[in-house]
Amino acid sequence: MFKILLKSVREYKLDSILAPIFMIGEVLMEVLIPFFMANLINYGIEAQNMPYIIKIGILLAFLCIISLTCGILSGKFASSASTGFAKNVRKDMYYKIQDYSFKNIDKFSTASIITRLTTDVTNVQNAYQMIIRVAVRSPIMLISASFMAFYINPKLASIFLIAILILGISLYILIKISFPIFKQIFKIYDKLNSVVQENLQGIRVVKSYVREDFEKEKFRSVATDLFSKYLKTEKLVALTNPLMSFVVNGSLIALAFFGSKMIVAGNMQTGDLATLITYSTQILMSLMMLSMILVMLITSKASAERLVEILQESPDIKNNDNAKITMKSGAISFKNVNFSYTNDKEKSCLIDINLDIKSGETVGIIGATGSSKTSLVQLIPRLYDVLDGEILVDGTNVKDYDLKFLRDNVAMVLQKNVLFSGTIKDNLRWGNALATDEEIKRVCKLACADEFIEKFPNKYDTYIEQGGNNVSGGQKQRLCIARALLKNPKILILDDSTSAVDTKTDASIRRAFKEELPNTTKIIIAQRISSIEFADKIVVMDEGKIDAIGTHNELLKNNNIYREIYDLQTKGGKNNESNESAKAN
Repeated sequence: MFKILLKSVREYKLDSILAPIFMIGEVLMEVLIPFFMANLINYGIEAQNMPYIIKIGILLAFLCIISLTCGILSGKFASSASTGFAKNVRKDMYYKIQDYSFKNIDKFSTASIITRLTTDVTNVQNAYQMIIRVAVRSPIMLISASFMAFYINPKLASIFLIAILILGISLYILIKISFPIFKQIFKIYDKLNSVVQENLQGIRVVKSYVREDFEKEKFRSVATDLFSKYLKTEKLVALTNPLMSFVVNGSLIALAFFGSKMIVAGNMQTGDLATLITYSTQILMSLMMLSMILVMLITSKASAERLVEILQESPDIKNNDNAKITMKSGAISFKNVNFSYTNDKEKSCLIDINLDIKSGETVGIIGATGSSKTSLVQLIPRLYDVLDGEILVDGTNVKDYDLKFLRDNVAMVLQKNVLFSGTIKDNLRWGNALATDEEIKRVCKLACADEFIEKFPNKYDTYIEQGGNNVSGGQKQRLCIARALLKNPKILILDDSTSAVDTKTDASIRRAFKEELPNTTKIIIAQRISSIEFADKIVVMDEGKIDAIGTHNELLKNNNIYREIYDLQTKGGKNNESNESAKAN
């Protein structure tokens, strides 16, 4: 796990090495200063040897300057290394996510990914800084100060061994109890972010249904759960402070008691006792810092595992080594295709699909909700891969195309398309970054978007808010269609993407497609038969299977599902109107 994360250190390796080196220098100076202080007391002050006092005083000043310099440089390099490391981890994770297929993204919730990119990376960043600085300082200080203490007086120094043993056992028990709770906390963080994200994205629905109290209660429930778990861990961690104080003060009392007896007996000098007290403080403070490091490492270990999950996730859709980058036509062929979101054939949502679409044809797809219409078209640009069978575009298996090339030639307007913050031109140029203003205006006319764009004060430079919240649903759909057309694709897929436009506009868009895109294969998923009755062929889907294929007239004669939908949308509507009129009279 740590080996994977350490790959993100990269250009900050030198800073990561220099930080602990300078920290070692600072610690060695801090350990030497009490030793020379003892000599100053024993052989200078008590002996009233002024030349010796001046000599040691200058040496101590020099050691202090070196210690200060090493501390400053260590802090500088540690900060640079840890922030750089965090920057690279976020970059590596973000770039990795960009390579995910829809299936990979489905595995992690959006809220969870956001938590990992923010909170978890921050935890790991803090832990990394502690490791290359404090985690170096504490053990070096502990070893060096203990060595000097035993060098001065082995008997008194044995007090520290008892203190270390008590603290070590106590910290091990605390770590053992608290680590599982920290793992639970981060799952609750994901849930909290999910609740907030869902509320903000659906705030219009929340307000229209007056569900503010329900949403508040849902947030309060998750926040309270997070609070209780954090409170439990903080109580455990808080036990380290009184435990440390007890051990530190107990050690100092024991040191003062036995040390004073040794001084009175003439077995020890005053300066040595003063130095041992200083070393005892250094040793026990090092233990205290180690306990803090361990607590942080517990937290960061849970975070590190979550980061590694993102970095180790292998995209299930990959390019072939010799991927094809030529496509002459938009002919499509489904051959014995089965598909499952779980890779379980028993749970297939598309079953034995066989369908041939000629280049330039307009194909309508209709069926009840849940009949897997969207699943069918998502396989063409390889948003998902088939479980069995194959899909051919221009006679070549879609898996053999370069992924970017394939998706550039298959423009898809999804059910839930998104506009990004920026001008209308910025959004449309997602389809073609180099598109001219004339090309943008042309596709907007085809998508019937120009009529409302021209009414905006800033026209094509009108700023679109995040998610397209300052345009209507129909306007958003037309902008998304224009964006797809700007790619000049071989295949155009509209997934119920005219549902928010009126029938007149829908008809105008269809007419423009027929006249202006004769060579583009057009696949239109629709709920309204009026949107697809003009199609060259219509595919009727039912429970993941193709129930029938034919023209509008053929299906009206021969297919019960299609005829039932048609009757509900035409005769059903008229009958309902007649019934209402009769009741009114």
